[in-house]
Amino acid sequence: MNVAFFLLPKQDVITVTIHSTLRQTLERMEFHRYSAVPMLTDDGRYVGTVTEGDLLWYLKNTEGVSFENAHRHLLEDVPLRMRNKPVHIHAQMEDLIDLAKTQNFVPVIDDFDHFIGIVRRSDIIEYCAKQMFGRSEAAGRA
Repeated sequence: MNVAFFLLPKQDVITVTIHSTLRQTLERMEFHRYSAVPMLTDDGRYVGTVTEGDLLWYLKNTEGVSFENAHRHLLEDVPLRMRNKPVHIHAQMEDLIDLAKTQNFVPVIDDFDHFIGIVRRSDIIEYCAKQMFGRSEAAGRA
């Protein structure tokens, strides 16, 4: 099965750039009710996934940073605690499943490392459940 089958394309994914401010990022995450979003360079390359925890730890541990001045601080300065690895668009299903074990979504990149979308863990689980259910039904009839 091809990764593209599961792809939620970039235009349907909420992302932020490394030049987004902390406040912009928090507000986007709150509005869309996401706890993590892909972070991109200005030219569309995937650099990581920023989480609520990354933002909260940065606010807590960085002197002089508060919610009141969060509009003055850029996302590129926030250290990411987890490294959500992307998968190449031509990757195998096994690679996708391996990453989805520890990531809510798997970023997908093209041949030039440009972000082209995500694959949600829930979609992978749904597909696997259908495959397992279909196989068990066929086995039960034999």
